[in-house]
Amino acid sequence: MSGAKTTGRGVKDIVPDRLASLNAGTAEAATLAECLAVDFTALMHNVLPEISTDALAKMESGAATGISKRMSLAAQLIHEELGSAALDRLGRHPSDTVRGWACFMIGAADGMPLRERLEAIRPYADDRHFGVREWSWLAVRPHLAVALEAAIAILAKWTADPSGHIRRFASEATRPRGVWCAHIPALKAQPELGLAILEPLCADPSSYVQNSVGNWLNDAGKDRPDWVQTLCAGWSAESPVPATARICKRALRSINPAAKH
Repeated sequence: MSGAKTTGRGVKDIVPDRLASLNAGTAEAATLAECLAVDFTALMHNVLPEISTDALAKMESGAATGISKRMSLAAQLIHEELGSAALDRLGRHPSDTVRGWACFMIGAADGMPLRERLEAIRPYADDRHFGVREWSWLAVRPHLAVALEAAIAILAKWTADPSGHIRRFASEATRPRGVWCAHIPALKAQPELGLAILEPLCADPSSYVQNSVGNWLNDAGKDRPDWVQTLCAGWSAESPVPATARICKRALRSINPAAKH
């Protein structure tokens, strides 16, 4: 989870009272370890007491799968049992995991036009919690990949948003390789397709956005290193400011490992 806060503590180090609060849905996870430690079955039972025992059993059967698959499964089960009417309830919940389930319900909604889907996910892209912001783009990324031109045209406008979270979503959601997600072959082959998003962010004042743009270009550099080098050279000449320099250093770290230091 690329926006996650990390500590030296692992899942086994989370104190029981803290874990109980996470599973009750009364606390937000403070670290990636806490995000991973949540018992989805217990949380679902606590926040949706009307959910069936069959749904809880299915959730429990998926407990050993990766967290992204569990997020998707939870959203599927909730939709099957409670329908889209549960979405608003989940979206206002104090638990970041529960709000993440809402993201995946939006991602899985049938027949929703791309623009409408992105508008529905936008509040979650601007959520106060790092985890929800990650789930927001992961949940809708498959729809962006299959309608790439339309997605880039919409998200290019998000790069002017006052919120750095929204600007970062535009970049993070379209990374050619990304984290915990399928690659986007078209952007690996032709990263220039993403310039409508990247160019407006080349000197973004937010380090959160800078990291994402640098990572976007680092992804692209694994397939098109010459293109990334040329782009960074141009940006550095046209925008000789610390923000651009930081983005380019991050972008070139795989091409020129010595530049990391």
